[in-house]
Amino acid sequence: MKKRIAGVALAAALLTGCAPSTGTPESSGADEKTGTLRVWLFDEPNRAPKEAVIKAAIDEFQAAHSGVTVDVQYIAVETRGERFKGAFNDPASAPDVVEFGNTDIAEYVAAGGLADVTADIDGWAEGADLGADLRASATVDGKLYGLPWWVGVRALYYRTDVFTELGLKPPATMAELTSTAKTIREKKPELFGVAVGGKYTFGALPFVWANGGDITALNSAESRAGVTAYTDLLKDDNCPPQQCADLTGGKTVELFAGGKAGMAILGNFNRAAVEAGAAKGKYAVVPLPGTTAGSVAPAFAGGNNLGIMKNTQRKTLAADFLKLLGSKAYQLKMYEAMGNLPTLTAARTELAARDETLKPYLDTIAAGTRFVPVDPGWGAIDSQAVIPTMLQNIATGRSTVDAATDEAAAAVSAALEK
Repeated sequence: MKKRIAGVALAAALLTGCAPSTGTPESSGADEKTGTLRVWLFDEPNRAPKEAVIKAAIDEFQAAHSGVTVDVQYIAVETRGERFKGAFNDPASAPDVVEFGNTDIAEYVAAGGLADVTADIDGWAEGADLGADLRASATVDGKLYGLPWWVGVRALYYRTDVFTELGLKPPATMAELTSTAKTIREKKPELFGVAVGGKYTFGALPFVWANGGDITALNSAESRAGVTAYTDLLKDDNCPPQQCADLTGGKTVELFAGGKAGMAILGNFNRAAVEAGAAKGKYAVVPLPGTTAGSVAPAFAGGNNLGIMKNTQRKTLAADFLKLLGSKAYQLKMYEAMGNLPTLTAARTELAARDETLKPYLDTIAAGTRFVPVDPGWGAIDSQAVIPTMLQNIATGRSTVDAATDEAAAAVSAALEK
């Protein structure tokens, strides 16, 4: 049995893990203070705002570091696995500083590709402002291998015009969410009460976590209660399985934005899509309620990290640039440019004071978030669609809750114990 990797509290995603390499690159003993610092950042559909922020950081960094040039390459998210695998196996072509999805970290660490940045973050004044749950999401065997750069969480979007017309209030519990959804479907059959999907893993997991369950024990009584609560929404009286069993998170965004659902579980990163659709000006957002009134269901905290490659020859420069990009100042710049929620508490507090629309997401983070297992096996669990298959089998009647969760639990256990 392999050694289990610790650190499974919070923390994008949103991004799936990749399987880089089984090799273990050696750490370079060099620490050059001049030359070219190579940086890989993720490309974006609209890169210009991000690129403008990064250019400002480069200018500031180069002005403070004589003889240093920062070379940034924007890499495609879809092919990042192959790019990182190549970098792990060929130090000569590897960057120094990298952006990566927070669900990638365990596999990249297992491949020996990332440097331990614990001392760098612990010795950085702003590092103390990083919450324990976010820190845990970047921790493997007690060592920090990345600086959480931004975080994304989901909350409950609802149609204010529909709620006003039907005399409804935002649900205060998961049970009320279900009854409210059924009322909307009954009174307005052209709408789904709450848009949910059989392929929407990060929409379903809050139901599991709120009931005391976990990914590592999907067949426990608590997890089954959560799975049941979610799959009960995949029925004709809310979101019929023939229409919703195959829905992904992206498709639920389209349904709500297009005015076809009374509610949906969407992220802060989906606001632009909703604003561009038929629901614009007719919706509000509250935290997804938990099982008891006043509680908040734990949300999956996706996002991206900044890290340093283990084989860098410019460790000090790499750490300095990582801390500049990850600073409060640049996290705020990235929020203004891309809408990325900061990971530093002080930055989020400042934003909350000037942007009230962030409150439901910040309240969700404050209530406590959860993360996937920080283990190389998560990549297999995700790529094999273990959780979506479980949800779909229940929704379509191919399997009972007990049988489907037993099968999923066995698959999770097998992946994590390799």
